[in-house]
Amino acid sequence: MFDFIYNLMDTLLPFQWLSYTFMKNALLAVLIVTPLFGFLSTMVVNNKMSFFADSLGHGAFTGIALGILFGDLNPMWGATLFSICFAIAITVIKNKGASSTDTIIGVFSSTAIALGLVLMSYSSSLSKFSSYLVGDLLSITSSEIILLIIVFVAVIILWYFIFNKLLITSLNTSLANSRGINTLLIEILFTCTIAVVVTLTVSWVGLLIINSLLVLPGASARNIAKNVRQYNLFSMIIALFSGITGLILSYYLNTVTGATIVLVSSVVFFITLILKKKFIKVLFHVM
Repeated sequence: MFDFIYNLMDTLLPFQWLSYTFMKNALLAVLIVTPLFGFLSTMVVNNKMSFFADSLGHGAFTGIALGILFGDLNPMWGATLFSICFAIAITVIKNKGASSTDTIIGVFSSTAIALGLVLMSYSSSLSKFSSYLVGDLLSITSSEIILLIIVFVAVIILWYFIFNKLLITSLNTSLANSRGINTLLIEILFTCTIAVVVTLTVSWVGLLIINSLLVLPGASARNIAKNVRQYNLFSMIIALFSGITGLILSYYLNTVTGATIVLVSSVVFFITLILKKKFIKVLFHVM
């Protein structure tokens, strides 16, 4: 299957940077992952969950540490399982209303990073973890791309069933409850989805910047979108543009791919912010 895809890419995209198999795999990964980050980003920004998304990286840190500590367990599966538990715990405690959301997330986040460091130092495996900090998108394999496709399809199907309920919940929890929506279940499904996507892509993007890909596309789209449809569409387009542009630039500049993608996405954000301010000034002048 991949031989056919590679030949098709050579025919349709006869560029020098795509002459290598690892670049073809990286491009396929970008085409799958960035739209996923794009439409998840809109809900992350809407629900003011950027701090939560960042804390999931810390949870993944501890999960990877547990996987390395136990040796036989794949670090990424350990990270995924721990991040799901981490996300559920934060969501349930947050809904209890015992403390403010940022306090709960801060406590969980700092605890996770501290526990991860202790486990890493105990197992003397800090050097094994360094690659997860910055990530390496160019190391992705064809089997991992298949896994990404499965995750992408699963998330799209889940999104089809929960999007409207999640949108209502994010706008007004009381209204959602009055309509018989199980807001806690919807929030858990959403946070677990983010947890899975973050942990499965963290080794290619990097723990230090994974949060940026969940925030910047949605934040940029929010600056210029006029309705929900535009908001989601622009977010996915911005994420896809940033991913492809960042990949190409990282090849020619010989820089870290994940960080380069984030920088491109940051530039797009500031451009949309300027456009938004100009739009507001024009509107104010007319009024």
